[in-house]
Parts: sequence; C-alpha cells; structure tokens
Amino acid sequence: MWGIRFNNERNWFEPHKADYQTYFLQPMKELAAQCQATLLERFPKCQLNMKVSRIYRDARRLFGRGPYKDHLWFSLFRWENESNPAHPVFWFELAPEQWSYGMGFWAAEAVVMEKFRARMDRDCKPMLRLANRLAKQSEFVLDGPEYARKKIPPHPKLLRWYNKKSLDIGHSEALTEAIYSPELADRLIEGFTFLMPYYEYFSTLWTDPDPRGPI
Repeated sequence: MWGIRFNNERNWFEPHKADYQTYFLQPMKELAAQCQATLLERFPKCQLNMKVSRIYRDARRLFGRGPYKDHLWFSLFRWENESNPAHPVFWFELAPEQWSYGMGFWAAEAVVMEKFRARMDRDCKPMLRLANRLAKQSEFVLDGPEYARKKIPPHPKLLRWYNKKSLDIGHSEALTEAIYSPELADRLIEGFTFLMPYYEYFSTLWTDPDPRGPI
C-alpha cells in the first residue's frame, strides 16, 4: 500500500499485482468471511452480506488522483447495496499507516438522521442506554460530523448523538505486529458483537415515519 501511495500508476502496479492479490486481497477476503460466518452463527437472523472493496478507483471520479486505492476494506451489511446511505454497515479497513473497524453510515442521508432525532424525541430511553453503554468502554468512540448550531436533545447525555449529521462508532490504531496475528479476527468479531445492538437500532431507522411530513 505504501508502494501504491507513492507510485500510483499502472506501470508500477501491474508488476506487483500478484503480490497484492496473494498477500493483501486474499487474506482480506478470508478475514471478512471468518467474521461473517461467526456473526451469522451468533446472530442468525441478521443475514449479513459481505463485500471486499476493489483496488481500482472509479475512473469517472479520479479528480487528479491515481487509478488505485492505497487502502482496502471489507464491509458486512444486511442489504444488497452496502453504500446505501439509509443503512449502516460493519467495516474493517487497512491503510499504510493504520487500521480501523467499527459500525456506522458511510454518509447518512439527512432524512435518516431526522428520523434518528425524532425517535429519540419520542422515546430517548433506548438510545440513552446505548450511549451509557458506549461511555463505559474504551475500545470504540463516537465519530462523525456535527452541526455547528447545536440542536437541543431530549436528554443532556444525548447531545453529541443528537447533533450528528452522520455517525459511526469506531476504533483505529497504528499498525503493529498484531495485524499479522490470528487474534485480529477474534478482536474484530468481539468488537462487532459489542456493536450489534447499535447496528440493530440504526438499521431500523429507515422504517420510521418521515418527521418532515409530506414533501
């Protein structure tokens, strides 16, 4: 991946393509499949699909960048299209300088976050329990862009959640030898298991009524 970052062109990538497929793409697929299989055993009703990202950037959206991504990720999701902004995903991402994993939206639609706030307004107790649960651990943090002009939540502890334009709950750290260890899969699985109640909460938002009313 460092090679791609500093030599993002076909003439460099093609001689190294076999290395990418053998040492990066295939292990990523195996890691994703192991996480998917274990989560399906633990949560058989979840029906998680799996997708590993492509190394090739969309040629229509290069914007002066090279044709290859210098990072790779897999996602686990309930719906056919994991990039649908109405639905959250689990993810694991590996980049040259760090790795990360978690659960959240790629970029939530505004109506989804409106439904989120409306649900908290109707009954804030379920989200308050989830917020307190997250505050008691140290692996994951709440992230995502916030409104500059703060909205007033139904409970003070929900302030950051209530003011998100989109959100994810994730963990990132620098690369160490742990990334090459079989224990990595165990850590991801336990992390995804912890995040499952959040995934279940957010994956049902799309069924809530539109608080904006008829448009």
